[in-house]
Amino acid sequence: MNNSIVIRLPSKKRLNAQVPLSSNSFLITPGSVITEDADYMRGHGTYTNDDEEDHKLYASVAGVVERINKLVCVRALKTRYNGEVGDIVVGRIKEVQQKRWKVETNSRLDSVLHLSSVNLPGGELRRRSAADELTMREYLKEGDLISAEVQQVHTDGMLSLHTRSLKYGKLGQGCCVTVSPSLIKRRKNHVHNLSCGVTIILANNGYIWINSTAVDGTKTTGDGGFVVDTEPVQMDDREAICRVRNCILCLSRSSVMLYDTSVLYAYEASLQYQVKELLLDEIATEIVDQTLSLLERESSGNG
Repeated sequence: MNNSIVIRLPSKKRLNAQVPLSSNSFLITPGSVITEDADYMRGHGTYTNDDEEDHKLYASVAGVVERINKLVCVRALKTRYNGEVGDIVVGRIKEVQQKRWKVETNSRLDSVLHLSSVNLPGGELRRRSAADELTMREYLKEGDLISAEVQQVHTDGMLSLHTRSLKYGKLGQGCCVTVSPSLIKRRKNHVHNLSCGVTIILANNGYIWINSTAVDGTKTTGDGGFVVDTEPVQMDDREAICRVRNCILCLSRSSVMLYDTSVLYAYEASLQYQVKELLLDEIATEIVDQTLSLLERESSGNG
């Protein structure tokens, strides 16, 4: 009786079919060949072999291939937020430290908001004193939600924030929705007053803040953006906020890019249903299909 053991070497992984880079974007999996053309430059999410004869460009993450002239990169579908200077973020105060706040912004490391990077009550322009440091919790305390702008990105990836503009500061009454940062479409403006009476902040870090336009969550006159309006929100405004929130969840589940137009189209498509029905799978699919058809019609009309 032959009791010999057969050992086989692992076979080479079968790579996916290569898609021409002439298309705008396409999905790809790790290890797949993006292109065999040596003229393209390697960007984020790609790698090459050490073999000098192998000019193929491979994907290191699963995501969407994007090309800017000769630069090729892969944008991961699910990833932590990688901040850039000028990004609008929504974060939650995690800890009050000496002359700074630690802020959770959905990135690999906690972000930092220095005391010198916020507006003082009354808009005073002066150096921060020891008295200001002792009253930091009167401005922001643990658990508070804020909107801010990325001022600096450190070498280790940590972000420094600032709220020197009156459009930033402490967020009051509203709803916060968390989506993947890759679904937020980069635009010049990320704060939108929708025609339905709702204001949304489509933050680059994937935290979306929704509140009523009629009853803004913060007062921006003479307080540095730290005083929160606690007046009751009307029932109609609450329903509009909940409807926008459910529309955003429907779009994010189908990996639809989120910006003011897509959210507004989804809101208009959802008006024939009750708010609680929007999270049902069949209704959510119908809303997404109507939104995509409207976006496609708009893009073809502009083209």
